[in-house]
Order: sequence, then C-alpha cells, then structure tokens
Amino acid sequence: MRISVLGAGGWGTTLAILLHHNGHDVTLWEYKKNYAKTLHKSRENKIYLPGIKIPKEINIEYSLEESSTNKHMIVLAIPSQFVRGVLHQMRKYDFSDTTFVSVAKGIEKDTILTVSQIIKSELKHLSESQIGVLSGPSHAEEVSRKIPTAVVAASNDENTAKHIQSTFITSYFRVYSSTDMLGVEYGGALKNVIAVGAGIVDGAKFGDNTKAAIMTRGIAEISRLGIALGARPETFSGLSGMGDLIVTCMSKHSRNRYVGEQIGKGMKLKDVLRSMKMVAEGVETSKAVHQLSQEHKIPTPICSAVYQILFEERDPIKVTYELMTRDMKPEKE
Repeated sequence: MRISVLGAGGWGTTLAILLHHNGHDVTLWEYKKNYAKTLHKSRENKIYLPGIKIPKEINIEYSLEESSTNKHMIVLAIPSQFVRGVLHQMRKYDFSDTTFVSVAKGIEKDTILTVSQIIKSELKHLSESQIGVLSGPSHAEEVSRKIPTAVVAASNDENTAKHIQSTFITSYFRVYSSTDMLGVEYGGALKNVIAVGAGIVDGAKFGDNTKAAIMTRGIAEISRLGIALGARPETFSGLSGMGDLIVTCMSKHSRNRYVGEQIGKGMKLKDVLRSMKMVAEGVETSKAVHQLSQEHKIPTPICSAVYQILFEERDPIKVTYELMTRDMKPEKE
C-alpha cells in the first residue's frame, strides 16, 4: 500500500519505519522544510528519535499535497491541537479511497472533540469505514528498537479495524482490534491527565502508595467519564485504558509524567513547556476534561486537581490533602 505518515516526531518516524518494514510504500511528512531536508540527508531524526536510522526507501516530504494525495492510508501522527489546521488544508483533495488512522492522544481544547471527530468535521465526505485509530502503551523509544509492544486498532467499522490491524502488526508490534473507537480515544487521551498527576506525586516525593492510589482511582475517573460520553466500560480495562495509563504514569519516556514531575518540584508550567522539544498532550487535554466533567456533571477529582495545579497554580501538597480528606465513599460507587 501507499501510506503517508503526517508528522515526523518520534512516533511518526517510528511508525513510518515499521510500515516500511511491513512492505509498504511510505512517505513521511515533516512540516518544516529545512528539517525535512535534514532528515532526508542524514536519515536520522536526531531531535525526536536519535540513534534510529530511517531507511533510504522512505520518502521524506514537506509538501502536504504530495504527501496526502493518491494514498491508500494516511496516518495522523500530529499533536491533537494541530490536527484541524492540517486537515483544513487537505479538504480540497480526493480521499475517496483513503483510510485515515489517528495515532494522536488528545482532545481538542476548544471544541472538546476527539481526533476522529475532528476528521469527520473537516473531511465531511469521508465515511465511517474510512476512519480509525491506533492506541495503547507504545513509547516510540521502545517500538523503534523492536521491543515487544501491544496496541489496539479501533474503528466503528469492524473491517476497517481489522484492516488497520493487519497493516501494522509485526512480530514485535502486536495489534488487537476493537469497534469502540470512542472508548479507545478517550482512554488514550484522558490517561495523559492522570499521568501528569502521577508525575506531580513523583516530583513532590509522596511515595509509591500515593502513586498507586492516583493510578487506580484515575482509571475509575477515566472510565466514569468515558462511559458517560458513550464509550464501553470494558475498553478502559484494556490496552488503550489501563495499559496505556500504567506505562504513561511509570515510564521515564513519558512526557506527561515529566511535566507533572517538574511541577511537583516547584517549576512553573510555562517554564516546563518552554524547556521541552515535544508536546505533552495531557496539559491541554486537562482543560477539555475539566470542561467535560462540568458539562456532564461527572465527578473527576484527580483530573480536577491536576487542572487546578496546572492552571490555577494551586499548591500540590494542599490539593493532595483535599483529595485525601473528601467525604467517605464506597470504592465501587
């Protein structure tokens, strides 16, 4: 198949290499012309994925038109807050035979839409069977080195989910399929907010007990909100829910956990973000979760605490105390 990966960050580069190894004709789009030329010449993404060679057969392109037209599949490896702007430029192209696969893990802050919903709103002529997502516990730093990984491909159309599954699966990258696309997206996006909270716990040196509580009660919040928004309960105990939550809260590779850790150590959010090369989706997603929980009257105390610490500059110690001293409740409420 002819496949384009839009977004030459660490994950986009990793998936382009994986798809090439699976025998596909792959184009990797980088929006900065000069960096695209650097990638083409050096065959290494030294900023986002150092140490991994990009095969010479992968076409590296900075023209969005060249990257988007006449493709069987387009993989959106763009941070969720930038997806709409890129898709808007693509509205004039013919995608009648193209499957779109989102690998972003975020919610658009102003519209509160998932990436699949953004795709539908910008490319209105696409059918349900042309849209899918790929998500799960999958750091680019590990997948690029062929460390065994399992993820889930999801679409509202079962055949599309299986098509994505067969396109990406390898001996080291196991792909399951699901028809709960919304649940997979919410799991991947909402866990990033909990991961920021887990990082705050690390930075403030609370301990393993506190972190375990954040993770366990965090998945309860994710499930509660996701189900209210139309997702299936079982999805949140799977790879895109609990699986991704565990790796994002625990890993040294996690950008969201890193942001929280620096906040827990006393840094200001703007200073943390300024020091980073890559995007931590959980920061903007925390705004969307805050809005969703208020609109649907779904309690999300941990996500709310993260929002308050990030955007109201509340003290992590005091907010944690408030979380611990809330009214008593049964665990399965």
